[in-house]
Amino acid sequence: MKDIIFLVIVGLCIYVISRIILKEPILPWKDKKTQRHQYQPVNNKGAKKNKKNDSPLDEEEAVPFKEFFPHILKIENHMIHHSDYTFSMMAEVDPVNYYLLDQSEQEAVDAIYETWLAQINYPVRQYLQNRFIDLAEPIEAIQKVMEEEDDLPPLAYEYGQKMIEDLINWQRSQPRFELKRFLIFDYKIDQKDIKANDQDELEEKILEKAFNELYRRVSTARSQLRKADMRVDLLTTDGISEVLYYTFNRRKAVKNQYKDIENKEQLALYVTADQSASQITLVKGEMSNAKEEEETAGINRVD
Repeated sequence: MKDIIFLVIVGLCIYVISRIILKEPILPWKDKKTQRHQYQPVNNKGAKKNKKNDSPLDEEEAVPFKEFFPHILKIENHMIHHSDYTFSMMAEVDPVNYYLLDQSEQEAVDAIYETWLAQINYPVRQYLQNRFIDLAEPIEAIQKVMEEEDDLPPLAYEYGQKMIEDLINWQRSQPRFELKRFLIFDYKIDQKDIKANDQDELEEKILEKAFNELYRRVSTARSQLRKADMRVDLLTTDGISEVLYYTFNRRKAVKNQYKDIENKEQLALYVTADQSASQITLVKGEMSNAKEEEETAGINRVD
């Protein structure tokens, strides 16, 4: 009798395990839907792409910046301004080549870095950014030398052309990256600690206090890490914008470089294309007429 019970138990165990492996209901008269959830795939338009035509430089449109950071108001005075009176300052770090040093030199670098961390009593964030290698500046430098040097030998000119072609082909052959390292310092100010007569004075004192404190923190990092041959450079307003541009346009930044935005005046408030003298005169005339109409309307309202 005991042998029969044992065989029944073993048989039930094998049956349950087999049903679980096959993802079938243990009780055969029950519907499968009652035993597991049916997950439906998300309808993603960007997923239906032809892999043969995919380029490493193609990417989907980035989500608007405000949706990622709704609490950020603006980037000004070399700082990121948050809505809760928190300010962030960024600095780029040019690191030392740690693995080319011997053991004693590596220990010295570690000691300096640990000393800096022990000195600070505020949080410091580290941000690492991978960028596609951009050889536009070296190529432009070679082209500039070739154009300005009149006595350049033909062989040297041909060598320069070949070098430019090789650099362009090397960059386009496959994705290559470079690592950028940044330190982010955050500082929050309590309005109650600032005494001011009006709102304008309050804002001015808040900005001044935030900048002085954050700049002091960056200077502390710069002076301490310099001992380990690590260079720390404060990012200006334009530098912070460039980091964010590469963050949200990682692949497009190779084709549409950040410096071209300023060089081509894409941030200008007014149209700056070349215009003929007659067009400029016409525009000035229209501006004068509009100003006279405003002045006339103001006089009529006073009367």
